[in-house]
Amino acid sequence: MKHTVAIVDDHVLLAQAIGGLIDGFENFRTIYCCHNGQELLDRLEHSTEKPEIILMDINMPILNGIETTKILAKKYPRLKVLALSIEVNEDTILQMLRVGAKGYLMKDTKKEILQEALVQVVKNGYYHTSAVTKLLVDQLNHETRETQLKEREIEFIQLACTEKTYREIADIMYLSTKTIEGYRDAIYEKLNINNRIGLVLYAIRNQLFKP
Repeated sequence: MKHTVAIVDDHVLLAQAIGGLIDGFENFRTIYCCHNGQELLDRLEHSTEKPEIILMDINMPILNGIETTKILAKKYPRLKVLALSIEVNEDTILQMLRVGAKGYLMKDTKKEILQEALVQVVKNGYYHTSAVTKLLVDQLNHETRETQLKEREIEFIQLACTEKTYREIADIMYLSTKTIEGYRDAIYEKLNINNRIGLVLYAIRNQLFKP
């Protein structure tokens, strides 16, 4: 019995071509193609046959891949989503994985890799390329560094996001300028940044400071 796959992509010809590839794989068959996330949800609701794996594009009209995957994780937790997109933005990739995708492939992926990804998702529940694995490890290291920030370091970061000089920050924190410079250097190393601009961007991104 072949494992079932659904394709969600607003590019009709591409979706059909991918479906044809999958139908040529041993133990896999495409049961339907949908043009956006809402069409998939409607199809799942009214269809008696549910796919085991969903190949999900990201940028689609009506309901995009991220929002669709988030809904699927709650409503159909047994379905496995494998992202298949041209989107290379790291934040988008991480966001897709956070909402429940079991892997992330680019649309220029070789046929053999697509087949291997489907096999691994069925067998192990996920498939990550070396690039995505590195991204996940980097993110984990980043989050670990963030949790190691001390209360006084966070206070320094918030003050450093203002126009105050380091001498003024030292006065506010009742510390010497030399100690403040030590805080700065330690934080730069923890967060892998090189200057005050990078620190401000980090603080905004992690909601430590609101401009």
